[in-house]
Amino acid sequence: MASGAATRFDFLVIGGGSGGLAGARRAAELGAATAVIESHKLGGTCVNVGCVPKKVMWNAAVHAEYLHDHSDYGFDAGHVHFSWETLKAKRDAYVSRLNHIYRNNLDKAKIETIHGHARFTDDPEPTVEVNGRKYTAPHILIATGGRPSVLSDKEVPGASLGVTSDGFFELESLPKRSVVVGAGYIAVEMAGILSTLGSKTSLMIRQTEVLRNFDNLISTNCTKELRNSGIELWMNTRVKSVSKTDKGLEVTLITKDPEKKDDEAKTSTIREVDCLLWAIGREPNTSGLNISEMGVDTDERGHIVVDEFQNTSRPGIYAVGDVCGKALLTPVAIAAGRKLAHRLFEGKTDSKLDYSNIPTVVFSHPPIGTVGLTEDEAIKTRGKENVKTYKTSFTPMYNALTTRKTECIMKLVCVGKEEKVVGLHMQGVGCDEMLQGFAVAIKMGATKADFDNTIAIHPTSSEEFVTMR
Repeated sequence: MASGAATRFDFLVIGGGSGGLAGARRAAELGAATAVIESHKLGGTCVNVGCVPKKVMWNAAVHAEYLHDHSDYGFDAGHVHFSWETLKAKRDAYVSRLNHIYRNNLDKAKIETIHGHARFTDDPEPTVEVNGRKYTAPHILIATGGRPSVLSDKEVPGASLGVTSDGFFELESLPKRSVVVGAGYIAVEMAGILSTLGSKTSLMIRQTEVLRNFDNLISTNCTKELRNSGIELWMNTRVKSVSKTDKGLEVTLITKDPEKKDDEAKTSTIREVDCLLWAIGREPNTSGLNISEMGVDTDERGHIVVDEFQNTSRPGIYAVGDVCGKALLTPVAIAAGRKLAHRLFEGKTDSKLDYSNIPTVVFSHPPIGTVGLTEDEAIKTRGKENVKTYKTSFTPMYNALTTRKTECIMKLVCVGKEEKVVGLHMQGVGCDEMLQGFAVAIKMGATKADFDNTIAIHPTSSEEFVTMR
């Protein structure tokens, strides 16, 4: 039990991930006495088991893709050996360096770091307890992030024999045989990395396409590219059970096409599986915080409900990032945390994050870039008669010489007589690095005429966006 008076700060942040650290550092710059409470490693999901190590693995996978193209460009690469062990050691060392950099940055900013699990107490003033000590502040930010969803062995017998994206980064060697379950961006990225690095990979999806929340052009094309890359795609399929044998896991599947009502469900088994990876969604990290006792409202999935200024239902308590369940992206959490700090400690009463036109990239093979509304969303909000789309697909110049082929697809979604560009969607080599500049243009309200009046950069894939007709 906690005893004694609570240590007081101006700003108390629960969670040392992207959003929490950004908010804490900005608040400290603005003169607030600040503390960060973190139970694990600094940097949160992104640095430790998310964007950063994922991008390292994706970079390695891109190397593997280019190896296939060497002979087409005149290089005799000979026999090339890939060492997962070497890559993992270097990746983990890089992440560890980032952890230390984050700690040093907090120390330089004179932000107190408190290691442990925070739990709200029943004190009249919002107060948390960590390791038997109490801490309070007039402004408390919850930035505890999220974690991968898991199925229990009761829901799917043997489900616990699989791993999540967290467990993916603990794999000591490249699995020879992998099964990935899920249709979202994490499933697509993990399946792509495993397959490209040499693991025979199957992807289980409940319906017929991946990335169903994306524009239909992206969803359809990404599904096609997965297949073309050699990933075995199981549609309308769910995992029935998992068992362990002396040769690996046995994954039993049920496939049932909802369109064919009269057909019986088909049962199949994949044997000798080294890695079963569940990528079936994410859940907020709110358990153990005791937030319900504080009068902090949550939705049916446990996400903390906030208004446009990141206020929760309890005055003086705020939330940013994945724990809120909206736009689960590192830069979103960072921007929201900083905007909040400016509002609380610089008197900028209208400081808030604009959640529209958030650009996002999926590190698939090839990568996807998207910003703004999908075509369906634009039609729903503006009416079909007010929406016009421009599309193109082509083989990038790089692949003109290669045996290995991928397409580049692009779409602009425009609304109104002025043809304001409200959505931009693409998949192809280089689309990850192409998106940021176009996102600025769309945020500024660019029209199709603005795109047309921009001189193309030749020869590039990006020039297609300013030459569409």
